[in-house]
Amino acid sequence: QVQLVESGGGLVQPGGSLRLSCTASGSLFSIYAMAWYRQAPGKQRELVAAITSGTRTNYADSVKGRFTISRDNAKKTAYLQMNSLKPEDTAVYYCNARWTSSDYWGQGTQVTVSS
Repeated sequence: QVQLVESGGGLVQPGGSLRLSCTASGSLFSIYAMAWYRQAPGKQRELVAAITSGTRTNYADSVKGRFTISRDNAKKTAYLQMNSLKPEDTAVYYCNARWTSSDYWGQGTQVTVSS
């Protein structure tokens, strides 16, 4: 069983930056593929960025060049660095850990981009 706790959300002005963190409990963090999803009001949850256990990454087209996903296996933490934020990035951001049939989610952290 893995528990995920997100932090780092908040209110930021357009063009600003935030770094989200997702810290996992339990062992074997390094074997999990990690991902960040987001869900805006009235919209479906969508994949933002993902990183494999081998640190290969992929990004949604809407965030390429602005967001960076990374992981620190020693700290059992995944990060999402978000730069050049736009109002359309406003959403609840969720951390996800996946390995074979195991699939875990955090509780979400709110990111609001507004002037």
